[in-house]
Amino acid sequence: MRALGLDIGGARIGVAVSDPSGRIASPIAVLEARDPARLVREIGLLVEDYEIERLVFGLPLTLAGDEGPQAAEVREQGERLGATLGIRVEYHDERHSSAEARRVMQEAGVSEREQRGSLDKVAAAIVLQGWLDARRARAGVEDRDER
Repeated sequence: MRALGLDIGGARIGVAVSDPSGRIASPIAVLEARDPARLVREIGLLVEDYEIERLVFGLPLTLAGDEGPQAAEVREQGERLGATLGIRVEYHDERHSSAEARRVMQEAGVSEREQRGSLDKVAAAIVLQGWLDARRARAGVEDRDER
């Protein structure tokens, strides 16, 4: 099952995609968030091109793990986009994803200047990878429970 990960920001949206087996997330794009109609078209094209079955939105929880106003806004955007595209939507905790993306890129030797264009999509890949790993872990527990 192929999934598209979205890291929603005020100005930009990071986008990542899983491989067809649903094991590995890869960063693919950063989209401008200012024009909602254009954004829906661009995401719709990605859904078609990659044959996406699930949208995974990074959910901005508080440090305590609670949902605040930002999380409510992401959920609203997610439900609206899922309904428009006719695709199932799920959410995954995005706490620390941008900091983790920055750390990974620094360790890879990517300069701060180069990070500006890629940070959002790398953060989206980190969120999507977390969702993929959690999904596989749940499936493993379910498989063991059925034995």
